[in-house]
This record gives sequence, structure tokens and C-alpha cells, in this order.
Amino acid sequence: MHLVNRIKQIDEKAINDIMEQYGDYLLRTAVLLLKDYQEAEEAVQDTFIIAYQKMEQLDDPKKLKSWLTAIMINQCRARFRKWSWKHVFPSFDIINSQKDDLNQTHDDLLIGADTKQNMVDAIQQLDYKYREVITLYYFNEYKITEIAVQLDTKENTVKSRLKRGRLLLKDLLKKKEDVG
Repeated sequence: MHLVNRIKQIDEKAINDIMEQYGDYLLRTAVLLLKDYQEAEEAVQDTFIIAYQKMEQLDDPKKLKSWLTAIMINQCRARFRKWSWKHVFPSFDIINSQKDDLNQTHDDLLIGADTKQNMVDAIQQLDYKYREVITLYYFNEYKITEIAVQLDTKENTVKSRLKRGRLLLKDLLKKKEDVG
């Protein structure tokens, strides 16, 4: 029996299985979007609570991951929209151990970015709308069409945000290299 069906029948082990299977993925994504580990943890916890409460709304169990991602994105957006959240400034005091070669293309810079702290710092400095599409595209490997569905927007909007986000990242990394 599929996990979704087991949850609908209130199988506690199925709930734990889903949390173990998707928890790290959702937390990594939320941290990149929110720039705050504790807020991200809360967003993921709320995601699982909402998913449990609304599991009967999921028609296709094969879409569980994208359904959970959509709930988590909505939780992150709700937190980001709060007035108090907009006035929190993240601390970027981590010393960079690596320098990126800015002669590479934008796509080359983004490959393997999850292991490069300076790239993560740069992504977290972007406006939320750019951070959102870059995270979903490069870190979660969603296609543009899937991102458009997740964000309830047009594909061309996703493409333009990706393009603008890449340009902003390049500028941020160049500034960081000039300073460092």
C-alpha cells in the first residue's frame, strides 16, 4: 500500500516514513528560501502538519513530493511576507574558503553550488522571487514548466527570473571577489 493511502488510514509509521523520506529535502529548500534555519524548520513542520490534515486532497500519490514542495513554498512565502520577517537581516559572517572562477559561465558557477558556501551566501542575498526560482531549478532540479506550476506563474516569468537571478548572482560573486 502506498504511503499516501496508509496516511489516509492514519498509519503513524507512514507519517514517520514520509517525514524521513522528504524532511531533509524540504528543510534544505526552506533554508535556502528563508535564510534562517529555525524558521525553515518551522516551515517544514507546518508543511507536514498541513499535509497530514489535507492528505485526502492529494489525488495522485505519485505527486506527493511536488505537493509537499508546493505546501512548503507557500509556508515560506507566508513567513517572508510578515512585516517583522522583512526587517530581519541575515548575518553573513562565514569566512569563504573557496574562490569561484568568474570566467566560467553562469551555469558552470551553479553546478555543485550546494558545497560552496559563498554561492549559498550569494543566493541568500537575492530577492525572494529570484532565490525561489534558482533554488527550485538548480538545487531541486525542477524543470521550468514544473516551477511555473509550483509557483502558479507563467513559464516566461520563471525564465526571466532565472536569467535576472543569474545576472545578480554574477554581480554579487564578482563584488565578493573584488572585496576578498
